[in-house]
Amino acid sequence: MANVLIEVANDIGTITLNRPKVNALSSELMAEVVQALHTMQEQHLRVLILRAQRGAKIFSAGHEVNELPTNGRDPLSYNDPLRTVIREVQHHPCPVIAMIEGSVWGGACELVMSCDLIVCGEDTTFAITPARMGVPYNISGILNMMKVADIPFIKEMLFTAQPVTAERLMACGVVNHVVARTELEGFTYTLAMQIAECSPLVLRILKEELRVLTSAHPITPEAYERLQSLRREVYDSEDYHEGIRAFFEKRKPQFMGK
Repeated sequence: MANVLIEVANDIGTITLNRPKVNALSSELMAEVVQALHTMQEQHLRVLILRAQRGAKIFSAGHEVNELPTNGRDPLSYNDPLRTVIREVQHHPCPVIAMIEGSVWGGACELVMSCDLIVCGEDTTFAITPARMGVPYNISGILNMMKVADIPFIKEMLFTAQPVTAERLMACGVVNHVVARTELEGFTYTLAMQIAECSPLVLRILKEELRVLTSAHPITPEAYERLQSLRREVYDSEDYHEGIRAFFEKRKPQFMGK
């Protein structure tokens, strides 16, 4: 079974996450999303929709925990699959709409926030959970979240690792629309058709302008290296290994701060 399904109709492309049961972001699934994005680009479409299977209770559970390294290596460096697929979404010439059924966890939150528009079902929740597992998020991921949400809101999501409702996300400007599940698909495709009727050349330029302008966050090489050094300390820590063990043992981690 393919981890990703693609469909094209009326200049609109649809990419469906199709990995049972929770669409965990495995390297295989993310590679298939990247290939789907390349395929869509070759077809010169006007707009893309990223979604999960119809009726999904979980849009995506986030990074595949089985693939997290246990040797102190950073799992979120430049060429790792999650970073790659997020860049592909951001650089894709078409506007990308995330159509969200169910809950969104961990790195999948950043993937969704990297889309150009977000439409959620009324029962959708987002939870950015790395702190609960002892995994430090990387700098580019934090910057991606800063593009779409205010700092106090991001701090709360990162520090508490607790689910946040779609209604609150919309009030904070992260989500564009929240609709009933029964209306989600029709509403999202109507929105996509409105975009598809506009000039594809202008849409491409607008998306690139917005990407460049929202990415203008200067940081000195010294500051970057200091932050990376702090993150490396975590990957070498006892807490990091405890977080992963606790996940697989289905218990609450006992972090010791060392």
